[in-house]
Amino acid sequence: MPKAHTYLLRYPSASLLFVQLLGIVLYPFMERLSEGRAIVGAFGIVVLAMSLRMVRSSPTIQWIAFTQAACILMLTVAMEFEYNTALSILLAALESSFYFYAAGGLIAYMMEDQRASTDELFAVGATFTLLAWAFAHAFHVCQLLSPGSFSAAIDPEAQRTWVELLFLSFTTLSGVGLSDIIPLRPFARALVMLEQFAGVMYIGLVVTRLVSLTVRPKHSGP
Repeated sequence: MPKAHTYLLRYPSASLLFVQLLGIVLYPFMERLSEGRAIVGAFGIVVLAMSLRMVRSSPTIQWIAFTQAACILMLTVAMEFEYNTALSILLAALESSFYFYAAGGLIAYMMEDQRASTDELFAVGATFTLLAWAFAHAFHVCQLLSPGSFSAAIDPEAQRTWVELLFLSFTTLSGVGLSDIIPLRPFARALVMLEQFAGVMYIGLVVTRLVSLTVRPKHSGP
């Protein structure tokens, strides 16, 4: 059997998916630390770099992603020196935009041929996590611009944490809807509806297509 690190290097989509899922487990611990914001930012840069690697494999305009990534990196560093609400809004908006673009790049990568490789199957999961991150950052922008956009069963008047917004994003995108976090303001509800639509379309078009390519019988010749 190939070693785990060799397997992850061979299939970059698997590497990105692994790191994103690892983040889900680690984020709750990061938020409890006094330097949690810096650690989350550093982890985000790792995800950023891995996402850029995937964008390079896709038939998209690469300079757009690299420009977004450079701006995100500069703002992340600037935020460590001095927190600023305007910069925080801009950073979250850029991160949302980048993850949407990276997800679009992975979808283009999966749709560009008529076969389903092993890496493309891992890309199904990686794209899902990128979309979840993109909408979570969009929720963060919404919350910063309009405090009180989201409420929850615990401490309903407080701003929602990053883990709470990511949890809402995953439950909405997957169509499960099992979340105690609810959108209250019109724009927050609009974002949630857009994510519900994106989740249905992603599963209905992209996932279904790859599954059909996987189970389709292979013809040896004409």
